[in-house]
Amino acid sequence: MSIEIIRTGTTRAELTTAAEELFGDMVKAVVDIQRKLMAIGGELHSDEESALLEDGSEQNNLWGINLYPGEEGDDWIEFDSMINVRPSVKNRSRDVEDSALRESIRAVVADLLKE
Repeated sequence: MSIEIIRTGTTRAELTTAAEELFGDMVKAVVDIQRKLMAIGGELHSDEESALLEDGSEQNNLWGINLYPGEEGDDWIEFDSMINVRPSVKNRSRDVEDSALRESIRAVVADLLKE
């Protein structure tokens, strides 16, 4: 699967198809919290990050997540990516540590999800 930048919306069915093509039940995504869009379809979060940077995103607005379209509630988003390790903004792990930032990411994903 090639990397796709989701600007206006996607569905769980489309995410399920993307997940099945690479990882089975999960699709990697990088969310731009400023531009309110996300990229999917890369083998690595860094591939999606690169696509968004080429598209005009700023690196400090990009956060890596994993989406599990078959799951519900909080279990369907996992905040785990190497691109999230940013000691300069006090994020010292692969996890998104700031709860407000997590909510911003969840909001972008929810706005892009068209059921």
